[in-house]
Amino acid sequence: MSSFDTLASVTSRISINIEKVIEGKPDVVRTAVTVLLAEGHLLIEDVPGVGKTMLSKALARSIDGTVKRIQFTPDLLPSDVTGVSIYNRDTRQFEFRPGGVFANVVVGDEINRASPKTQSALLECMEERQVTVDGTTYELQPPFMVIATQNPIEMEGTYPLPEAQRDRFMARVSMGYPLPRAELAMLDSHSAANPLDDLEPVADAAEIAKLIDIVHSVHVSEPVKQYAIDITSATRRSPELRLGASPRASLHLVRAARAHAALETRDYVIPDDLQTLAVPVLAHRLITGLEAQMGGRSAEQIVTSLLRSIPVPEPVSSSDRAG
Repeated sequence: MSSFDTLASVTSRISINIEKVIEGKPDVVRTAVTVLLAEGHLLIEDVPGVGKTMLSKALARSIDGTVKRIQFTPDLLPSDVTGVSIYNRDTRQFEFRPGGVFANVVVGDEINRASPKTQSALLECMEERQVTVDGTTYELQPPFMVIATQNPIEMEGTYPLPEAQRDRFMARVSMGYPLPRAELAMLDSHSAANPLDDLEPVADAAEIAKLIDIVHSVHVSEPVKQYAIDITSATRRSPELRLGASPRASLHLVRAARAHAALETRDYVIPDDLQTLAVPVLAHRLITGLEAQMGGRSAEQIVTSLLRSIPVPEPVSSSDRAG
């Protein structure tokens, strides 16, 4: 069995496990697994009650790593997230008490109910996978993934995520309401007991680390890299957008495309991978202009229309990939 067949087998187990509690949302589950393999962080946005926290917990429980949940509230302090140094009278020294981010999977529930100051406590750990408290830096053990849920900003008691915070999430997904058939099945399976209680791990942190190494080996040709740059550059030039995609967005798009290709058991990225991921990877980072807002144009719609206007590179031959 090749390394890519092994990756497909393990990720299939994870997806099937998650779908035991999240029914009728295979695309959302696949995006979550893609972000995990790409070493990114996932933002799940939607109205309350559609399974955002359930999805994040199901993914966390499917991986036999350490999991911590942080309930973001208006009175949550940055030290609750990162940790704090406490003076020990017996030893007469300061001791570091780790915060909620010290885990393989960190579930940040309703992240936009906390103040921007507390939200910003996640910036360093999400980008550099480390935490600095009182001048001392503490490394976060891989794999490390933040899965945050948030309610739409129109909801009462929410704060908008700072642009720098949104830019650190590799992708954003929306759950959407379930199909009537899936909702009916949910009434049968969820009403008697919580299905998360019976969810067993189907992979461990060491396995996920090996899969991430496989994703690193996926080849990205120069034309495909240029295509990724063309997509993000188009958002910066668009008159409909007040803020385009950052260079970090280009990096995240290529990294996610590598993971998507690996899930398709390919050792190379094709333009279709970028097209599939462009909306979930880019849309949440963009700020629409006044004219687009008045016209009811969302960032997702703008990205989709930009993709249609960008020339797609020619297919790359196997000899070119080998070179």
